[in-house]
Amino acid sequence: MSARHKGTLCVFLSAVLYSIGGLCIKLIPWSGMAINGARTAIALLVIGLYLKITRHRPRTNLWVLVGAVAVCGTNILFSVANNLTTAGNAIVLQFTAPIFVILFSVLFFGKKPKKLDVLACGLVLGGVLLFFVDSLSAGGMLGNILALLSGVSYAGVFLMNDMPDSDPISSVFWGDVISATVGLPFLGYEKEFSQNILIALLVLGVFQVGMAYILMVEGLKTTPPVTASLVSGIEPVLNPILVAIFYHEMIGPVALIGAMVVVGSVVLYNVVLARQSIGTGPL
Repeated sequence: MSARHKGTLCVFLSAVLYSIGGLCIKLIPWSGMAINGARTAIALLVIGLYLKITRHRPRTNLWVLVGAVAVCGTNILFSVANNLTTAGNAIVLQFTAPIFVILFSVLFFGKKPKKLDVLACGLVLGGVLLFFVDSLSAGGMLGNILALLSGVSYAGVFLMNDMPDSDPISSVFWGDVISATVGLPFLGYEKEFSQNILIALLVLGVFQVGMAYILMVEGLKTTPPVTASLVSGIEPVLNPILVAIFYHEMIGPVALIGAMVVVGSVVLYNVVLARQSIGTGPL
């Protein structure tokens, strides 16, 4: 397996871990800020251990802080959006990230997108628009807007490795520091601290944030941002399925069609990409 394919696998596994977020957040009867503060505080222990094992000291510079803002924004916006709209809406609207990755790549890094990338993003946008049609009755509009904004910040996460003088794992570390600092004070307003809540928080912190970001950082070392953002297409599939099974929160029929368009576009994109890589030799 080439380094490129190993990186893509890491991104895929990261997306699988991200997908449990919607369910765990729905199972915790707290505000989005309190949930995010607690889960990122736990995640800091995991990331701190990773930094110690790899003997990597967190760096600080302008671009590391830009990446940290992207990480922090993604954490907070998605967590709050999940409390204000359906999990299906939140995750698929966040999955507009590939569109913003292409836009930011052109505007800030002067990278011209490939025709395949543009076509895939166009299809993804079409699926997202179908979600908006159904979202008027399926979830709160404020939650949908915040989820869409989380797609903007999520694009910044995929672009961390392309930023000049960047250090993605440092950005993740400082992003979680900011998230925990801002969110932990909201725990003072919460009354319920049952065993199920604490278990859900532990799963969120260790796996859905900590391990997922570590895998993402490793994957981005060899996977282009657009490809990584589209490979993460497994996330909007698994997230609402898990919520539907365990939380009984269904998405509307038009939104379901939109999800199928999004996922189908991503699968087709990766199939074509794989065939192109075979035709051109090892990457």
